[in-house]
Amino acid sequence: MNIKRNKAKRKGFTIVELMIATGLSSAVIIGIGMLLVDSHRSWNRMYSRTYSGISSDSHVARRRFDSVVRNASTQGILLADDGTWVEVYYHSDPNATVVNRYARFFTYSGLDDNQLLIEHGAINPRQTLTTETVCGHVASCVFKSFGNSAQMVLTLSDGSEVATIVASAFMHN
Repeated sequence: MNIKRNKAKRKGFTIVELMIATGLSSAVIIGIGMLLVDSHRSWNRMYSRTYSGISSDSHVARRRFDSVVRNASTQGILLADDGTWVEVYYHSDPNATVVNRYARFFTYSGLDDNQLLIEHGAINPRQTLTTETVCGHVASCVFKSFGNSAQMVLTLSDGSEVATIVASAFMHN
């Protein structure tokens, strides 16, 4: 018995070829999917670190300290002996000849959070006009003074992330 095989070219794929192609394409698709998932997680982690409360608070605190101290008068600076607060003096009006306002940076320990505050007020008579919160999550804050400059070493912590900034500014008025 002689069985003749049809040696004509068949159209299409055999089941073995189809299984091999499916396996290879599945491996490639799974690899690309894992790469996309990992890059998405990394992106979210970096985004949350960059725009977290600690990062935003440290940026705001540095900018606010810089702004207030640069506009302060060179006529004086008052610093606590232990460095827990600093007070600078400024003019309420650009045309004023006498320094009549003060700005005091200090920390406040609240129930949930320690905060960095600025108290603005009149010098004579001594009166607090406004108190504004600069940032929260304050772990420690130390102020220093060197001549006509002031420095703030601020450490912020939310339990999972810690950031320390050093802001220095020179009084210009």
